[in-house]
Amino acid sequence: MPPGGLRRCRSACLLARAIALIVTAPILAACIGPGGAKPGAPAHHRVRGFANLNPDFRRPGVWTRTAFILRRLRTLVVSPDAVDFPHVENDGGALRANRGAPTITWVGHSTLLIQLDGVNVLTDPHWSERASPVSFAGPRRLNPPGLAFTELPPIHAVVISHSHYDHLDAATVKRLAETHRPRFLVPLGLKVWFAELGIEPAEELDWWQSREVGPVTVTCLPVQHWSSRTFWDEDRTLWASWAIVGGNTRVFFAGDSGYYDGFKEVGARLGPFDLAAIAIGAYEPPQMMRMTHTTPEEALRLFAAVRARRFVAMHWGTFVLADEPIDEPPRRLRAEAGRLGLDADRIWVLKHGETRSW
Repeated sequence: MPPGGLRRCRSACLLARAIALIVTAPILAACIGPGGAKPGAPAHHRVRGFANLNPDFRRPGVWTRTAFILRRLRTLVVSPDAVDFPHVENDGGALRANRGAPTITWVGHSTLLIQLDGVNVLTDPHWSERASPVSFAGPRRLNPPGLAFTELPPIHAVVISHSHYDHLDAATVKRLAETHRPRFLVPLGLKVWFAELGIEPAEELDWWQSREVGPVTVTCLPVQHWSSRTFWDEDRTLWASWAIVGGNTRVFFAGDSGYYDGFKEVGARLGPFDLAAIAIGAYEPPQMMRMTHTTPEEALRLFAAVRARRFVAMHWGTFVLADEPIDEPPRRLRAEAGRLGLDADRIWVLKHGETRSW
């Protein structure tokens, strides 16, 4: 066989193996699973991981998941064109000079810089080019981070919602550990992952547990989602939302979640919140996404359930993770807010890099 034909044959074999792995992975994950209830432990604990508490929760079937992955194979290698969303030039100067005013800055996706009472908190920090375990494939950033990493103020704490690559980026947390030495507050099961990166100690929290960061209280809260970084560790680590509470200001960071009635308990126990940052993207197709991501309309139901005064849109406009048009989520959000009669000033769709205070 000529050399060119041999190379093509090898490439075809590698592609076939990759497709075979992707096709069989959902089946393997479903077989391994987190196991049954853990005796004597909270209801969401399992012998090999964690589970959602909503009795109606169902993960998509194996064939639904496989079809979704296969349909998106091309976009994982050939990235969509960049989208020129509005952005604000933010050199970080005002953020570094801030000594106590409450502010929120959208860096992109689910990365927010929250400033309360002199404490600077980052949520799900992600400054890498791709949300992926490899540099050559996977969802690619459509536009640069709204705030350059080098322009950050001193970061005192980092909260992580769950282990998915668009929320937990190894390169970014390593850089934060080296340059800012923040406290990493993470859901149960992730401490070992951080230790393997040489980051110790990450502080693990279960739902409803809290830590003090200076004058600010950070509380780990329930959501309805799942976790995974490989095909074989599904639901081995916990997923969470977070309350970040200062002396006079309360912020809710929803992480990733489908809508369920458990958010009413969050609102009753820790609300009302001054501000709630809630995901509005990655909801199509519904048979794949509806249990673990909110549509813009469901995001507003979540907003009402946690009793928040202002809504901050996140988890859209940065990575293409699902089938809806990349610019659709904020249009649907504003339309539903109008239908509900909500004051437009309460619904914040920030530009990349934009900072607002309240």
